[in-house]
Amino acid sequence: MTFVPNLLDWYDKNARDLPWRFEQSPYRTWVSEIMLQQTQVDTVIPYFERWMAQFPDLQALASADEQSVLAIWEGLGYYSRARNLHRAAKIVVNEMDGQMPQTPEGLEKLPGIGPYTAAAIASIAFEQDVAAVDGNIRRVLARLFDLREPARSPQGERKLWEMAEANLPAGHAGAYNQAMMDLGAMICTPKTPDCPNCPVAAHCRARSLGVQEERPVKMARKKVPHLTVTAAVICRDGQVLLAKRPSRGLLGGMWEFPGGTLEDQDAGLEACLRREIGEELGVEVSICSPFGEYRHAYTHYKITLHAFLTALSDGQIPQNLESQEIRWVDVLDLSAYPMGKVDRQIADRLVGEGIHDCL
Repeated sequence: MTFVPNLLDWYDKNARDLPWRFEQSPYRTWVSEIMLQQTQVDTVIPYFERWMAQFPDLQALASADEQSVLAIWEGLGYYSRARNLHRAAKIVVNEMDGQMPQTPEGLEKLPGIGPYTAAAIASIAFEQDVAAVDGNIRRVLARLFDLREPARSPQGERKLWEMAEANLPAGHAGAYNQAMMDLGAMICTPKTPDCPNCPVAAHCRARSLGVQEERPVKMARKKVPHLTVTAAVICRDGQVLLAKRPSRGLLGGMWEFPGGTLEDQDAGLEACLRREIGEELGVEVSICSPFGEYRHAYTHYKITLHAFLTALSDGQIPQNLESQEIRWVDVLDLSAYPMGKVDRQIADRLVGEGIHDCL
C-alpha cells in the first residue's frame, strides 16, 4: 500500500482555502501558478485578487498595456513573470483563438512556463495525468523516500520526478499534486515538521530513521555578491526625473531614479553618481544632500543603494542615452509609475516629506 490514499483522504478534509481553488478556471490556475513561483502563498493572495479584479480573463490581460500589468504586479518581485504572462496571454488570444494548450508540452511553449508550472496547470486545470514537483513537493518526497542526493542536483531532481510520477494516481493528478503542495506547506515544513500529525508518517523513511530534518539534502551555497549603488533624485520645479529600464532583464519596463554601481575607479559615492549620470543622461548634476540608504536582496546578489537629492547644472538638458525613456514627473504623481522596491521607497519618502526641489 502506498502513501497516496492517506494523502488524498487528508487533503479532502484539510485542503487550504485559496481563491484560485474555490472559483477555478484554466486562466486563474495559470495566473496563480505564475505568481506562486518563488513567492509565499500569503503574499500572493492579495495580488491575485487585485489582478483578477483588473484582468478577469485572458482577453482583458491580452488587451492591457505593459505599464498597467507591471503596476498591478509591483511589489511581488521577479517582474519577468508579469511580462511573460502578458506576452503569453497575447499569444493565446491572437494565435490560439483564446484557447490555452492543455498538455504540458503545449504549455511549455508559452513564455514563462517551465516543466513544473506546465505540469501543475495541465493536471489542475485540464485533469491531465501528469506529476509536478515544486519546492514543497520536493521536500515531501525527499523525506518520504529518504533521498540522499542533494534535492536540486541533476541526479536528485531526476529521482524526485520519477518518485512523483511512480506514485501518481490515475484520474486524480490534480488532487494529488495539490495535496503534496499542501502537505509540504502545512505539515512537512522546512523546519520542525509536524510528524505526529502527518497523514503519511507511517510511510516516511526519513522519519523512521530520525533524519527528517536533514532532508532534503542541500547543495553548498555560493557566496552572494554585494553591490554598492547610487541613485540621483534630480529635482526641477516640483518634478523629478525618472528613467524607464529596458523591457528585458531585471526590473524590465519599470521606472527608476537614474544611477548605477560603484566601480573601483570611483573616488567615492558622489564621484560614482556623477559618472553614472554623465553616462546615462549626458549631463552634470549638483549634489545637494544625501537622501537615505536602502538595502535589498535580489535572487543572485544584494545591494546597498545611496540616494542623493540633486539638481541639474545650469543649462543642462538630460538626454536619453541608455534607457527606454526618461520623463519628468510631478512628485505627487509618482504612484502612477511602476517601480521596484527600493525606488518605491525613495518615491514614497519624497511624497511623504513633501520634497519638490533640491534643498
